[in-house]
Amino acid sequence: MTSSNEFSLRDLPLRPDLVGLEPYGAPQLHVPVQLNVNESAFDVPEPVVDAIVERIRPAARAANRYPDREFTELRERLANFVGHGVVPEQVWAANGSNEVLQHVLQAFGGPGRKLLSFSPTYSMYGLLAQGVGMEYVRVPRREDFTVDAELVSDAIEEHEPDIVILCGPNNPTGTGLGRDAVLAACASGAMVVVDEAYVEFSREYDATAIPLLESHPRLLISRTMSKAFAFAGVRLGYLIASPVVTNALRLVRLPYHLSALTQAAACAALEHAHLMLAQVDALRQQRDRLVVELRRRGFSPYPSDANFVLVGGIEHPEAVFDALLAEGIIVRNVGIESALRITAGTEAETTAVLEALQAIDRQ
Repeated sequence: MTSSNEFSLRDLPLRPDLVGLEPYGAPQLHVPVQLNVNESAFDVPEPVVDAIVERIRPAARAANRYPDREFTELRERLANFVGHGVVPEQVWAANGSNEVLQHVLQAFGGPGRKLLSFSPTYSMYGLLAQGVGMEYVRVPRREDFTVDAELVSDAIEEHEPDIVILCGPNNPTGTGLGRDAVLAACASGAMVVVDEAYVEFSREYDATAIPLLESHPRLLISRTMSKAFAFAGVRLGYLIASPVVTNALRLVRLPYHLSALTQAAACAALEHAHLMLAQVDALRQQRDRLVVELRRRGFSPYPSDANFVLVGGIEHPEAVFDALLAEGIIVRNVGIESALRITAGTEAETTAVLEALQAIDRQ
């Protein structure tokens, strides 16, 4: 018999489709300038911290009881925050937008069904599809990483998916998403998810697909409080859809999936949304500064509607990544040829990465 010291992953009866895979995750390295996972560069404001602590105190005292299974107040506050006439019955929430998407695939995907998206895009889509045993089809984006109505319609006609995910602004390219592409997907009869994790950073403030919900009952809008809301550590994602859709997600969620502490913290943050979102314009400015300055230095940054920039024109991305890391700066190698992704940070962080890249470029 194999001893516990010799026991390895190979000795476990994994599902065949999981054998040889690596867990998802970016490197977690504590360096002075962290520009790799698209977090907000700014701490939660002190008045909001105080409000969260006050909110959590009674929730902690009552932690012997299960939380509100329907997260009633949180749904009300999210609906008010989103606007566009959205009502609480249209809102769903979970521990990050990844869990929101997992609920969607559990409810509407599964074995024998097909998920379609357009690559390169968020790598979790494929992992979530695999988790529920459904086929994942990746259709290449246009050369400039855009997705248009013709591309969407042709892909749907060829692959006949059950679910379509459109990421806009797209991770990892920062590319915006036109309404024509969303409408083309909705015309198919598939469930259509528009992942708007970065929508608050869009150059067009009305970039959201929420106005399309009323006439397209199979459309779902996924969002997160991790990015613009500077709340990545709390893990709160949400979805806006038809009440029928949100009700369907109850069939697959685990009981009491949102803790009382998570609900309390998120409600407190939403009470102070103006403070939580106060740095969005500053991050937009640093994103645009990255694009202008990197282009001036001979790189090829792509236009971005997110809080990061995909920087092309890097002949040896691995070497540049390592050189930046040696300077105490971490960015992200997303596997796109001759490119690295850089999150927009503070003014000082942007300066640091620009100066480091210039020095590396001169070597």
